[in-house]
Amino acid sequence: MEYRRIPNTDLDVSKICLGTMTWGKQNSEAEGYEQMNYALDQGVNFWDTAELYPVPAESNTQGATEEIIGNWFIKNGKRDQIILASKIAGPEAFSSHIRKKMSFNKKNIDEALHNSLRRLKTDYIDLYQLHWPERKTNKFGQRGFNYVPNDPWVENFETVLDVLKSHIDSGKIRHIGISNENPWGMMKFINASNQKRPRMVSIQNAYSLLSREFETGHSEICHRENIGLLAYSPLGFGVLTGKYMNGVIPKGSRLEVMPNYKRYSSYECSKATKLYNELAIESGISLTQLALSFVNDRSFVISNIIGATNIPQLKENIGSYKIKLSKEILSQINAIHNKIPNPAV
Repeated sequence: MEYRRIPNTDLDVSKICLGTMTWGKQNSEAEGYEQMNYALDQGVNFWDTAELYPVPAESNTQGATEEIIGNWFIKNGKRDQIILASKIAGPEAFSSHIRKKMSFNKKNIDEALHNSLRRLKTDYIDLYQLHWPERKTNKFGQRGFNYVPNDPWVENFETVLDVLKSHIDSGKIRHIGISNENPWGMMKFINASNQKRPRMVSIQNAYSLLSREFETGHSEICHRENIGLLAYSPLGFGVLTGKYMNGVIPKGSRLEVMPNYKRYSSYECSKATKLYNELAIESGISLTQLALSFVNDRSFVISNIIGATNIPQLKENIGSYKIKLSKEILSQINAIHNKIPNPAV
């Protein structure tokens, strides 16, 4: 395995990060254990979870993923071998069952962190992230910003950092990050940090062959402000494995479990996926390997968050770090991208 340091930290994380959002829904606890065991054996030391998980988010399963990880820690005693990331949920209809008023005020952050630590059966989280902005802005595949008059949100970047600092000072959090954030939010958090306030060290956003919007504004900020991308959905919800081509939806797949998730299911996404698949075949690798290896070696990506529902998928996903795409293949990827740019965002 290869490792990269998250900027402004002492955390050397594996190039591949173990995603966990299906554990407790699509995957059983035993299957989660199997994935954790295999990933750690392969040198994957970076795991990402959230208080919201598993998905789809429901009140009767909320927090189950963190509990599975915590039970594994108790059973195996290997907490010190893992760099653990989790997240506090923001306000959305699908997260309203977690707390009555979803915001990043002190009460909610304190409560969310306490509950995550309890479920994870640990006394610290290495990277604690804001899962998505609490203000009304474009996220989750929304292409543009729609101004909302009389938005009740009041700018609070400094206050949020102050609350998170209190938990860093107490040892419950080591570092902090953002997720599903846009360039304005990134810069506001950067500008709010100073010698007294902690700095956001990472951003976790969608990034894949089908969604390279991050390159437009975020990537320059990553380079110039020294923030690392933790790329999620590198396979576009499984679309970039090729299993959904020609309209096929395999039994037990994510699109069967979550049929309303259409971010990567447009005609343009299907058209681009077909072209990338043809390139993969010409290159002698699978579409999955092409898609993951592309993300793995972007200069602004610190770690690539993969999610598998079985061990064969997990093996192929983790093994992608060994594949290095040639300049010729990268040029052909960019040609397809220029023809069908960002069919998903």
